[in-house]
Amino acid sequence: MLFSIIVVALNPGEKWKATLDSVFCQTWEDYEIILKDGGSTDGSLDIWRCVQEAGEPSRNRVRYINSKDSGIYDAMNQAVSLASGQFLLFLNCGDLLADERVLERTAAAVRRQEAAGTDTDRLILYGDTWSEKNRAAIASAPAITGFTCYRNIPCHQSCFYGAALCREKPYDLQYKIRADYDHFLWCFYRGGAEFLHMDFPVSSYEGGGYSESRANAELDRREHGQITSAYMSRGELFRYKAQMALTLAPLRRALADSRAFTGIYHKIKMWVYRRR
Repeated sequence: MLFSIIVVALNPGEKWKATLDSVFCQTWEDYEIILKDGGSTDGSLDIWRCVQEAGEPSRNRVRYINSKDSGIYDAMNQAVSLASGQFLLFLNCGDLLADERVLERTAAAVRRQEAAGTDTDRLILYGDTWSEKNRAAIASAPAITGFTCYRNIPCHQSCFYGAALCREKPYDLQYKIRADYDHFLWCFYRGGAEFLHMDFPVSSYEGGGYSESRANAELDRREHGQITSAYMSRGELFRYKAQMALTLAPLRRALADSRAFTGIYHKIKMWVYRRR
């Protein structure tokens, strides 16, 4: 099995059906879906039963797990323990694969890396992301560096992780918002991971979730500080903070989040990345 697509859910309504449908339409068929439900009470289990009863062959690739968990990262850890794929992709309910050839194109990239002798067990393939919230394409950095890790890592819905990396370092449940960020930095600084940018959109990200609410902004900043301090030296942190200040990071963030300017901002960003 090449890919395990992990979808965690708790009272998602019909959103998980749209997410699963974006996987079912893929041209590449060597995949499974781990659908991890934390005990939904909104009737969405009934929706899933209707999907199963439809009897379509692609639906047989779904493993439905209904078990208690302490939150999204605990649910993701539980799903990882059940996955059989060589690479793992995590989608939240409401997120979609960008088009029907995402898995096919990613599989081709994996085969090229295998032919080149890359240890694919420790490989992370990542691509760009379409933001439904801002209606804009968000380019990922063409190379992962320490500054990339400090500033803005690729959206986790657009990252295919070598499964060994997720089993060796489960998501740290002390972090309520940034456990995926902690895991990415571990992969870069301690896990010996290799990173490959795929120059195409992987996912369409719904946005507007728990981690993006204003009420959690302070917790988000605090966890960012805790995690970066755990992996980066004081000198490294000083350089990155200075670099953020010199490049007008607050202004750029405001432009990126503005509905009026986000499209232009991300087009310029993508143009800069592709010239490197």
